[in-house]
Amino acid sequence: MNTPIKSFQQTASEAADNATQTADGAIKSTQRAANNALDNLADRVHEASDQAAPLIGRLSAQAEALGRKTVDAVREGSKRARLQATNAANSTVSYIKEEPVKSVLIAAAAGAALFAIAKLVSRNRDRT
Repeated sequence: MNTPIKSFQQTASEAADNATQTADGAIKSTQRAANNALDNLADRVHEASDQAAPLIGRLSAQAEALGRKTVDAVREGSKRARLQATNAANSTVSYIKEEPVKSVLIAAAAGAALFAIAKLVSRNRDRT
C-alpha cells in the first residue's frame, strides 16, 4: 500500500515541479517580451527626439530671424518718419523765411478756419 501512495506522491510532486517550471518559463517569456517592447519603445522615442531636435532648432532660428527683421523694419520706418518730419519742418522754416507775409496770412486763414469749425461743432453739441 505504501507503493501506490508513494507513486501518487511522486507523480503529484513531479506535476507540481512541472507546473512550477512551466509558470517560471511563462514569467520569463513575458518578461523578455515586455523588455523587448520597452526597448523598442525607447528606441522609437530616441529616434523621434533625434528627428525633432533639428526641426525645433530650425524653427527657433527662423523665429529669431523674423524677430530681428521685424525690429529692423520698425527701426527703418522710424528713421524714415523722423527724416520726413525733419524735412517738412525745414521746408516750413525755409518757406516762412522766403515768404513771411504770405506765411502769416496762411496761418491766420488756417486759424480762422479751425475756429469756425470748432464753433460749429460746439454749437451742434449745445443743440443736442
